[in-house]
Amino acid sequence: MEDLITPKSEKEAIEMLNRYNEDLLPRKFGIAGKLWVTVLCIVIAIGLYNYIQQLRFGLKVTGLNDTVSWGIYISNFVFFVAVSLVGSLITAVLNLLNVNWRAPLTRISEVIAVSAIMFAGLIIIVDMGRPDRILNMFLHGRIQSPIVWDVIVVMTYMTISLLLLYFSLLPNIAFCRDRLPNIPKWQRKMYSVLSFGWENKPEQYEIIKRAVKILSVLIIPVALSIHTVTSWLFATTYRPGWDSTNFGAYFVAGAFMVGAAAVIAGMSILRKFYVHYDEYLTDKHFDRMGRLLVLLSFIYLYFTVNEYFIPGYKMKGDEAEHLRELFTGHYAPMFWSVQIFGMFIPIIVLLFKKGRKPLPIFIMAVFVIIGAWFKRYLIVIPTMLHPFLPLQQIPEASKHYAPTLAEWSITGASLAGALLVITLFVRYFPVISIWEIAEERGIHSDTIYEHLNEKV
Repeated sequence: MEDLITPKSEKEAIEMLNRYNEDLLPRKFGIAGKLWVTVLCIVIAIGLYNYIQQLRFGLKVTGLNDTVSWGIYISNFVFFVAVSLVGSLITAVLNLLNVNWRAPLTRISEVIAVSAIMFAGLIIIVDMGRPDRILNMFLHGRIQSPIVWDVIVVMTYMTISLLLLYFSLLPNIAFCRDRLPNIPKWQRKMYSVLSFGWENKPEQYEIIKRAVKILSVLIIPVALSIHTVTSWLFATTYRPGWDSTNFGAYFVAGAFMVGAAAVIAGMSILRKFYVHYDEYLTDKHFDRMGRLLVLLSFIYLYFTVNEYFIPGYKMKGDEAEHLRELFTGHYAPMFWSVQIFGMFIPIIVLLFKKGRKPLPIFIMAVFVIIGAWFKRYLIVIPTMLHPFLPLQQIPEASKHYAPTLAEWSITGASLAGALLVITLFVRYFPVISIWEIAEERGIHSDTIYEHLNEKV
């Protein structure tokens, strides 16, 4: 990168490594961090209480009914799956393209991906009502079912994402083990166990680099599959709004867009609350991620036009009723807010260089993330309320859907849980890889290995 200073001597390289050590090793939270964790734990506790009530009394504590059997739980699931694709976008694609500014971003994207895919799996269990029946999926599942395809691809993607995160994290765990003074015994023991006796040998790093390359190649088709198969859960169901061959590409494009926005939001928060992080997450990183987000937004805009223009042009039958509900009916305020605030305004702002500065790009990323969640809501709920088969002789309550407080609290708890996983990771592990930053900035590998082997 243009703004990086390559060391001119070994002494200067050692000084830079010492500074990275000081800046990037995890440290205790201040008051703001402790307050944040407390708030997340309270949200999770409220959601857990309501989930226990759901287990006791069944799904009648939710707003789900015979017509709308998929509600905000499934909307949340699709949102989590979308966000999880960021790991393959940033880590795999940029790694294989050998992009020389990726090092500060890779671990942020990997942690977001792992936490999102974990809670995508959990929210499906929540939606089942009877979690014990998850065993039937493995004992009696039929390979013809798109639900079985989704389970397989979610588990595969989670496994590869965890390996991708862990392999590149190994040297940094050893670094914490050897260089963090005055930490509790349990924490040092944790680092010791998780580092698996890592010795910072050059050959170990070479093995890791090869493994990451292999996983980067593997995760791209799996990442494309996970959101494509998720879209097939909808597209293979005969309902207006889902009867589309465009759904696979539409879902993948939207996932990459919200994933990039999630990384930008994470970058902004880290830079705000950690001293010296602005030296690693520079304005150039925000500028380049802003350019990437604009590109992905235009791609998603293209698929969005494809998704609505053709059925909107014909406006026939049940599709017309569904589209009228979106364009001018009950869901119109949400639909047009999602398009305007979640896509058009971010595109316009980020086209300008000033819009890609840390503060405006953070605001645009938040718009995209919120818009993406409500977009998943619009994909699920209005369609469930407008089946091809006419609603006859059913209770009036089954013709409407409104999430209950129990649903909102459980959904909020899942979002808080994902944020808590990311928060705890930042507390105990380097969220920017020290050895990868050093290599990216031109420090010779022998110097890095020697420095890492020096214990406190």
